[in-house]
Amino acid sequence: MFDGKTLLITGGTGSFGSTVLKRFISSDIGEIRIFSRDEKKQDDMRHYFQAFYPEEYEKLRFFIGDVRDPDSIRNAMYGVDYVFHAAALKQVPSCEFFPIEAVKTNVLGTNNVLDCAISCGVKKVICLSTDKAAYPVNAMGTSKAMMEKVVVAKARTVDPAKTTICCTRYGNVMCSRGSVIPLFIDQIREGKPLTVTEPKMTRFIMSLDEAVNLVLFAFENGESGDILVQKSPACTIEVLATAVKELFDPSAEIKVIGIRHGEKMYETLLTNEECANAIDMGNFFRVPMDKRNLNYDKYFSKGETKRNTLTEFNSNNTTLLDVEGTKEKLLSLDYIKEELKNFQG
Repeated sequence: MFDGKTLLITGGTGSFGSTVLKRFISSDIGEIRIFSRDEKKQDDMRHYFQAFYPEEYEKLRFFIGDVRDPDSIRNAMYGVDYVFHAAALKQVPSCEFFPIEAVKTNVLGTNNVLDCAISCGVKKVICLSTDKAAYPVNAMGTSKAMMEKVVVAKARTVDPAKTTICCTRYGNVMCSRGSVIPLFIDQIREGKPLTVTEPKMTRFIMSLDEAVNLVLFAFENGESGDILVQKSPACTIEVLATAVKELFDPSAEIKVIGIRHGEKMYETLLTNEECANAIDMGNFFRVPMDKRNLNYDKYFSKGETKRNTLTEFNSNNTTLLDVEGTKEKLLSLDYIKEELKNFQG
C-alpha cells in the first residue's frame, strides 16, 4: 500500500521517525518527507542516511517548520498520500511548568496538521497519542487527551473516503529520546546511583519497533475516528532499574528520589468508559468513534442499555514482567546491544 506513495512524518527527527525511516526507506515507497523544527537533527539524520543508505537516500526530503504554523505544514503537505503525526511536547515535568506550550503544540498543532491534510487531499492520517491521555492528571496527558478529542471531532466532519483520520495510544517507548533507560545507563557510566522516583510505580513498556507496528496496524485496520491501543506488558520502575543494573553493573546502587511533578502511580491505556464500546482485536483494542450527534433530546427517553464486559486496561492489571522478563525485553533492543558493547569494549 505504500508502493510509490509519499509519506510525511511530523516530528520526523525523533526516535519514532528514525525507526519508521529505517523500516521504509528500502521498500518501494516513493518519497518520505521529514517535517520538524530542528535543523541540527535534520542535518544529523541527513548525514546518517547518506552514509548508510546511499542508494535509497534520494527518497528523503526534509522540511523545516513547526506544527504551530499552518503555512509551514501546508508547504510540506502538497502531494502527500499519508501522514504519521508524531510531533509533540512529551516531557511531563516541562509541560507541567509550561502548559500553554503543550496546548499550542499538542492540541492546536494537531488541528493545524489535520486541517492541512484535509485541504491537501491526504488519504490517511495517523496521530500518535499516549497512555497519559487516559484519565489525565498532568498537563502533557491533558493536552494529549484534547488532541484525541480534536482527532475524533475532525473525523466526524470529514468524508472518510477522502481523508481517514485515526489515533494510536501507547505506553512508554523503551530507549526513545528522553526516556528513563538511557538515563539509567548514563548514570551507571558516570558511577552514579540510578535515580528512581517511586519503586512501586508501574509503566507499560514497548519497543520502538512495536510502536511502529501499532501505527501500521492502525493504518491498515483503523476506520476514521478510531483510537487503536496495543496490549503491552508493564513492569515496576524498581524492576526496570534492577534489570538495567544487572545487565550493565550489578554493583550499581538505586536511589529513590520521590515522584516528580505530574507523575501517576500507574498508567491507563483503555478507560472503563471506552470499554463500553471497545473491540478486542487480539493483540490490540479498537475504540470506534461515537457517531451520535448533538440531538440530546432523544436520550431522555432512550439511553445505552448494553455494555461490554471489558474493564479498564492499565499498567497494574496487564502482564507484569519480572526482572528476568524485563532483561529479555531489553536485550531485544539494538540500543541496549550497542551500549553493552561500549561497556565491554
